[in-house]
Amino acid sequence: MGILLLLLLCLIIPICYAHHQHQTSSSSSRRTVIDVKHGPDSVVWAVQLSDLHFSVHHPQRAIDFRNLVPPALSMINPSLVLITGDLTDGKSKDLLVMKQNEEEWVEYKDVMEDVVKRSGLDKNIFYDLRGNHDNFGVPVVGGSLDFYSKYSINGQLGRSGHVNGVTLTLQAGKQKYLFVGLDSTMSVGLRGPTNLFGHPTDQLLAEVDLELSQWDSQPLKPVSKISFGHFPLSFSASSQSGKTLKDIFLKHSLSAYVCGHLHSRFGKNLKRYHLSSHRFLSPQKFFQFNLNQNPSEGSKNCSFGAPPVQEFWEWEMGDWRKTRAMRILAIDRGHVSFADIDFKSGSKKTIILPTFPLDSRFMSTSSSHREYECEHMLPSSYETVRALVFSVSPIVSVVAKIYDTKYGNLDIVVDAPMTNLGDESSRGDLYAVPWNYKAFQDPSADRFWLQIEATDIMGRTTMTELRPFSVNGLHGKVSWTWKEFFVMGCQWEALYYPILWVSLYFLLLILLIPRAFLFFSRKQITYKSVLAAKGFISGVGLVLQELCNFPIAWFGFLGYLFYLILFPWFTGQVFTDSEDKGYMTYMGWVVKFSDNKSNHDYIGSPDVMVVVLPHLIFVVLPAILSSGALAAERVVHRGKFLSVTGKKKDDYSGLDQRSVRYDSRGNRRSKFHFGGHWIRLILLVLCLVICWKHFKNCRALMKAYEMNPLLHFPVYTLGIPLLCSTLPLKVHQKDLKDDYSINRLKTQLKTSGLVENVVLAC
Repeated sequence: MGILLLLLLCLIIPICYAHHQHQTSSSSSRRTVIDVKHGPDSVVWAVQLSDLHFSVHHPQRAIDFRNLVPPALSMINPSLVLITGDLTDGKSKDLLVMKQNEEEWVEYKDVMEDVVKRSGLDKNIFYDLRGNHDNFGVPVVGGSLDFYSKYSINGQLGRSGHVNGVTLTLQAGKQKYLFVGLDSTMSVGLRGPTNLFGHPTDQLLAEVDLELSQWDSQPLKPVSKISFGHFPLSFSASSQSGKTLKDIFLKHSLSAYVCGHLHSRFGKNLKRYHLSSHRFLSPQKFFQFNLNQNPSEGSKNCSFGAPPVQEFWEWEMGDWRKTRAMRILAIDRGHVSFADIDFKSGSKKTIILPTFPLDSRFMSTSSSHREYECEHMLPSSYETVRALVFSVSPIVSVVAKIYDTKYGNLDIVVDAPMTNLGDESSRGDLYAVPWNYKAFQDPSADRFWLQIEATDIMGRTTMTELRPFSVNGLHGKVSWTWKEFFVMGCQWEALYYPILWVSLYFLLLILLIPRAFLFFSRKQITYKSVLAAKGFISGVGLVLQELCNFPIAWFGFLGYLFYLILFPWFTGQVFTDSEDKGYMTYMGWVVKFSDNKSNHDYIGSPDVMVVVLPHLIFVVLPAILSSGALAAERVVHRGKFLSVTGKKKDDYSGLDQRSVRYDSRGNRRSKFHFGGHWIRLILLVLCLVICWKHFKNCRALMKAYEMNPLLHFPVYTLGIPLLCSTLPLKVHQKDLKDDYSINRLKTQLKTSGLVENVVLAC
């Protein structure tokens, strides 16, 4: 028996070992190590491009890319070229239909082959990621509609995984710079507009964690880590287990996460500093109000065994689509910096990227501040001012200028020529000048400002923008605009359901509370009570109460809300070319494939918020309020009339002086009475605007998902217009019923001499 067990172990162990070896090799096959040769020995740099949006309807984007990018890449000579998503546009000319177009992918492939050839760079250093536009209507990765896998550089080079790591090494491996790219697009690509967020899975997060930790076994050789993807973290969902990319990035204290997706139209400061918070109910789960976060002032731990500060920078860049933007990203002895280049005005003859000291607004970190305070930093990295200079012509002089703003003016304190540290065989030109960095230590992060000026052999002078710096690693203060905060400071996945349920509860309460008040108290808010109170709340109460007095409208709105909660909103085609349809609820899409073998429940959440929240907030809520206002308007004017005539309400059986107009002799002019009712006219126009907005949204959805509004979403389409038109018709019917009473009173008013008073007062 023992011999048999021994034989079994001898058989099993080699099999398990072979299996382990196979897993290790397959896992490491996505990892690449590039030995960066030639000087300068202390710095590497990469180029980032994003959101190209090559389109058959906008050929100039590809033409400009083909003309401008190859010369720029040849001049910059980067070690990596990162293209962070949205390679093609995938939109129709009217921007409503969003699905894959193979013609755009063929153009992208041809342009990139030309760019690689003319730039003189190795194709293997190009990494192009998938964006949400590259995933519109793609049911299966690797399927016939997945043109990214066929035409992208990553696809052609066999980089089929969702995570790819590449390490740049300098000085025979003494310095390492790790770049990890990730594709967090939907596994089942819906058509737009409900394909807006990144959806990292638990498996993807585990792979990113593994890639970022690949050099952690060598603690004596520090590694600078940078990750690149398409989606900013404000538009990235959590995994099924609740983990996020932010958790992984904080764990590894990244230098930076660079991304795209948002474009430049939201602002230029689409950057965000992330710092770990150990508070249980931290507001950072929902909001971050400032671009920078101030670290907590705790006791300074300068021991070498102290845990590192969990932090990283997030830098979204502009887009090629509109702004023709390119970014150069440099790592100089652990200091990460970048410069954004605008090619809208044409090619650049000279580009300058200061690499030290860093911009205190967007690049300073708490760890560098702690290292400086504890004197743990590498002194040689602080002893010079450094800048990379790229130029098509030989550079004859580079000057570093430092200004002091202590007294409110730009007083120059340093004006020193810089020396090129490289030679003719160098990859690029790194200029440096010694300085006494301790003289610039200051409690203010924006007292000192740096500017680099370069002059080429043709006499052309190029200057960088002034940038503040802090050698002791303090953060400069930068405020977001409201648009920048909206897209970078809000965690939309965490906010979606709170906003949704607050909106739904609010809509239900404004319908149910007035009804309950009428039922239990038997008291009504009257025009006289509103006048006496002179308050906004009493006015709103009158509006909502009068809506309850029109049961068809009130029950219609209540039923419509329950329909939106309990039933599908609409049915449509969610893939590029397929018979597979799905239906959408506020929780996401439910898609069943035609083979009946698989289905996906509630995908595209929180992406559906772009349809759900605008409909509730900008269509349903205004429709309820405007309908109630129409009902209240009739009551207000009837109250005015009754107060003038001095009659009791019951005497007129719902009399409304606004239903007729009289001339100076007391004769009625017209049976239709909109002439003197400017408030009612405004409310009717508002109802028309709401219906127009709703039909515009319906038209966009109809084209986006190839739907028939009467077959695929009749309740969603017709509910609001029918409800908005029901109450004005009911009001008009009540006014017509009052005509008889008015005619009967006409004689009484004439004999009592009140006609003139009524006309003047009303």
